[in-house]
Amino acid sequence: MATASDRQPVDGQPTVRLPQQATPTHDDLEIAPVPPAPRRGRRLLVAGLTAVAVAAAAGGAARWALIGDVPRGVTVLGLDLGGLARAEAAAALRAHLAGDPRATAAVRVQVEGKGAALSPADIGLVVDVDATVDAAAQGRPALFRDRAVAPVIAVDADLLDAALRKAVGTVGAAMRPPAVTFTGLTPKAVHPRPGRGLDPQRSAEAVKAGWLSGEPVAVPLVDLHPATTAEQVDQLVETVARPAVAAPVTVTSERGVLTIPPAAMAKSLVLTADRTGLIEPRIDPKRLRAAVAPALAKIEVPAEDAKFAFAGGKPRIVTGAPGQGLDLTALAPQLLTAATSADARTVKATLTTAEPATSVADLEKLGVSEKVSTFTTKFTGGLSSSRSQNIVTAAKQVRGALVLPGKTFSLNKHTGERGYAQGYKDAPVIVGGHLQPGVGGGVSQFTTTLFNASYYAGLQDVEHKPHSYYFDRYPAVIESTIFWPDLDFKFKNDSPYGVLIDTAWTSDSITVSMWSTKVWDKVTTEWSARRNITSPPTITKPDGPDCISTSGLIGFTQDAWRLFHKDGKVAKREKFTWKYDPEPRFICGGPATD
Repeated sequence: MATASDRQPVDGQPTVRLPQQATPTHDDLEIAPVPPAPRRGRRLLVAGLTAVAVAAAAGGAARWALIGDVPRGVTVLGLDLGGLARAEAAAALRAHLAGDPRATAAVRVQVEGKGAALSPADIGLVVDVDATVDAAAQGRPALFRDRAVAPVIAVDADLLDAALRKAVGTVGAAMRPPAVTFTGLTPKAVHPRPGRGLDPQRSAEAVKAGWLSGEPVAVPLVDLHPATTAEQVDQLVETVARPAVAAPVTVTSERGVLTIPPAAMAKSLVLTADRTGLIEPRIDPKRLRAAVAPALAKIEVPAEDAKFAFAGGKPRIVTGAPGQGLDLTALAPQLLTAATSADARTVKATLTTAEPATSVADLEKLGVSEKVSTFTTKFTGGLSSSRSQNIVTAAKQVRGALVLPGKTFSLNKHTGERGYAQGYKDAPVIVGGHLQPGVGGGVSQFTTTLFNASYYAGLQDVEHKPHSYYFDRYPAVIESTIFWPDLDFKFKNDSPYGVLIDTAWTSDSITVSMWSTKVWDKVTTEWSARRNITSPPTITKPDGPDCISTSGLIGFTQDAWRLFHKDGKVAKREKFTWKYDPEPRFICGGPATD
């Protein structure tokens, strides 16, 4: 046992010395088991091994998560794209969208309480797949949970705006756009007024944000402030409008001088705002050309288009020629500068070559190569009668008319009004069921001839109306009257070739032919028997210039079928039906009986 003298303090603490023991000999040695390591050391060892294992596992997980362009754990609209290459991810997302009804269903929108459903295709609303995949490929992998990436959505703001305005109509309060208008040569300022309405960009943002939510998208209205203020409008009056009409503007050229008077400048100066309320002063070249047309005609040389002409009964192409003209579109900025200048109000211009709008090549490719139909009707009275002269006048106006593929020919539109000023004379016409003199009488015979030429060319009938009474100089049912401006005759060139109309006349006949390329082998007509035949009544009228005596005609109903032949058989049939009234037997010179 230790004694007191064996204890000595170390750092203020007693030190215990153990008693000396004898050193053992070799024979005394004994192999003893190694005592276990302390518990703390074991914990450190286990912890070290675990850290190594976790590090190894994490490294493996990182390598696993980084396989492909899109990190593991990334989803878009619930679709797992993790580990896929960009092309694979894009294909997978497109397939997923094709099967997602949210991506194809109509978008429900609400604007100030008004609802509408818009088709995504109509407004350019789509998921931008490539941009979405790019977004999905960014960032770190999600090792222990999914990382949802929002789809990138695109929409055409202009299409959306147009569709919204059409669907919901008037909303908010209209903005009064600024403007400067002219009364004669006096400019007037129209000051702007703010409004409240749709803004294309704000609408697009709202639709993109709410499209795939499944809920109606609230599209906001915004305050609309015109880009040009009232003060700026007043400034435009003083710096642009008044100077522009203060004096003429002169344009010099190698073919002469064009003087633009203040009145023409007032008509062509545009000081109205765009959709944003911004006024950008400009000269409208079309308005200017119309305002100074007579003066321009003395300077410019119009281009001559290539055209068809008839020689020896066949069409041939006549070469056109270039012209010379002022390019008012290019001159417009210089004219505006000159018009707002106090002294330098002259612009020097160079005439430019104006190419024909229609070239020989344009006409050659129309396929006007053969006569595809011709039709003739007879008339009496010779070419000296007013009725015959009206027929010939119409024929002259129509000869050489070219109807392009897909276009519709209107006889009223082509000739315009057929009055005395156009060379037409008084001849019998049917008015209210009665024959009486009227300007342009006889043009119905030309109309019937033209109708039959288009009919047998196989062209589409658009508008025609047979006569009230049947005249045996025309084929029953397939004939047409006309009356300016209420009754017209129209046909559509539904062939892929141009159609050129030729007319010819003798002292007792009118002929209309169509030149093109044949689509049908031939076109024929089959008629039904007449039915519901009615006898004419007798009507006595007072004698006078408005009474034309007739012998009367029976009335009846009849059908006609147009047959289109191709490759030896009838390819299609088209039915026409008409009911003719009986023409009364008019007697002139007695008391009226009708």
